[in-house]
Amino acid sequence: MWKYLLSRLLQITATMLVFLTMLFFILDAQPGDITLQYLSNPKFTPEQRIVLQRQLGLDRPPVERFAQWMSNTLSGNLGVSFIHSPRTVLDVLLERAPRTIFLFLTATLVSFFVGFLLGKIVAWQRGTFLEYSATVVGAVLYTVFTPWFGLLMIWLFGFYLKWLPLGKFLEPALWRDAPVDANFIFNRLMLTATLYVIFITAVVAITRGLAAAQRKRLRWLALVGGAVVAIGVWMLSAYSVLAQDIVVHMILPIMVLTAVNFGGTMLLTRASMLETLREDYILAARAKGLPDKVVRDRHAARNAILPVFTGLVINLPYILSGGIITESIFSWPGMGLTLLEASVAGDTPLVMGAFLFIGILALLAHLVADLSYGLLDPRIRYAS
Repeated sequence: MWKYLLSRLLQITATMLVFLTMLFFILDAQPGDITLQYLSNPKFTPEQRIVLQRQLGLDRPPVERFAQWMSNTLSGNLGVSFIHSPRTVLDVLLERAPRTIFLFLTATLVSFFVGFLLGKIVAWQRGTFLEYSATVVGAVLYTVFTPWFGLLMIWLFGFYLKWLPLGKFLEPALWRDAPVDANFIFNRLMLTATLYVIFITAVVAITRGLAAAQRKRLRWLALVGGAVVAIGVWMLSAYSVLAQDIVVHMILPIMVLTAVNFGGTMLLTRASMLETLREDYILAARAKGLPDKVVRDRHAARNAILPVFTGLVINLPYILSGGIITESIFSWPGMGLTLLEASVAGDTPLVMGAFLFIGILALLAHLVADLSYGLLDPRIRYAS
């Protein structure tokens, strides 16, 4: 196990170095630089452009700049953002990341559970109208043109029905005199969600040895009771109105992201379940007279979850990059718009800093997925 872990860590380090090297020189090969955005200003002379290029280090050879960037990165210095100067890259990322993480992580988990639940149901009821209709709806939504669908949802729920706000991630008039900023609320909402997940995980682990009926009752009590307590604490908080404003603005983006993403998970779960249902142990479980729900959930679904869980873990790091299209449609100022803005303006330090975090998280997610196989499937063992 430890030998395998060390080998994977060495592979991750080598892959990250290759990734960063290629990324830097690909970005550097783009025509122009950050100074081009000032050329339309008649007061910006060619001499001033040369001085600005020298101050930003853009006049040095690419190899020299890459070596300097790598040296600074290894020391924890990601540089200063060109378009947000004098703010550092890390400061910009820490400001934008919580908004994207909270929105897209929530949407990803919701779409995963909806897709997995529907996937195992339609696989179990193969050949029925439910399977055909769910498969068609999931495939259509999975392949739908996201900007069109997002604008349609905004028109329906925001403009026509007026149930939800049209855009932005908060109400400016409400936050104008607020004692805290939006990230203060985002961070505490994420902390609340993390504590809730830890609590549910602990309850599931503690009740594992109990009888089925008692285990189910306690888990449902913990699930509902924990949610009620969390919501109650926020309602009694001095920031309840601000938190409610953020949550209301999240509903429409989460609806759209769930609708366009659950189909992939559902179809993958269905395919994995159909493969599992042909195994001998499923036939043996049915021969024992076990209820269909027990065979489906405890025997078939548990063994079919491995590829679905792998897809979830591997996709989680890309939440940090956000969805450029989704954030543009809903005017959500997160990592997606930040990356787009930085790429268009030629802000190489900001783009490199964002992709550095995404790359690290992606490689670590692959490692977590590999190590979790042994927990999800006892048949998998790692060579020592």
